[in-house]
Amino acid sequence: MSEPNPSFFERCFLAFSAFGRTLCSGAFAAGVARLRSGEAPPPAAEPLPPVVATPVPAAPEPVAPPAPAREPAPVLKEASPDAALQLLGLLQQDGRFVDFLEEDVAGYSDTDIGAAARVVHAGCRKVLRTHFTLAPVRSENEGSRLSVPAGFDASSLRLTGNVVGAAPFNGTLVHRGWRVTEVRLPRLAEGHAVSVIAPAEVEL
Repeated sequence: MSEPNPSFFERCFLAFSAFGRTLCSGAFAAGVARLRSGEAPPPAAEPLPPVVATPVPAAPEPVAPPAPAREPAPVLKEASPDAALQLLGLLQQDGRFVDFLEEDVAGYSDTDIGAAARVVHAGCRKVLRTHFTLAPVRSENEGSRLSVPAGFDASSLRLTGNVVGAAPFNGTLVHRGWRVTEVRLPRLAEGHAVSVIAPAEVEL
């Protein structure tokens, strides 16, 4: 569809506008010169594609380090009282151990207590050596210096005094400890009342 020709006044305004731009703009003047010589105007430049902003990925949130795994709680086993009651009965039978501990010794002299302690000591020692084999936990002599490494067995070695810092520790062996290597308790008859560690005595 052809465009309508501009009116006289529009042509006058266009001429004055083109005159001013021709004086001020070299590029515009070159275009006017091409039109006067009959050359086709240069093709319009294609519009540039819009610039699409690339979204900046958000910084990842800091991930907290995994919590250290907790060690499982030790499984507690319920100890049977039969063996303990049997041992207590043996100590009472041969060493009068329960009688000695249950006696109020406040009214006795040190000499009387010492004499009774010898009897209890001899009887209890006999029970211990008859039914148990003992060995020291540590082979070093008491009073010697030793180093306790990290990860030591807390059931076999106990630290005392000023325990500060982390292993290894250096200290003095105060007690070698004891461990039982063999148990020889007598067998119990069926129906035996182990809770009676000493029967009542009746003299006829």
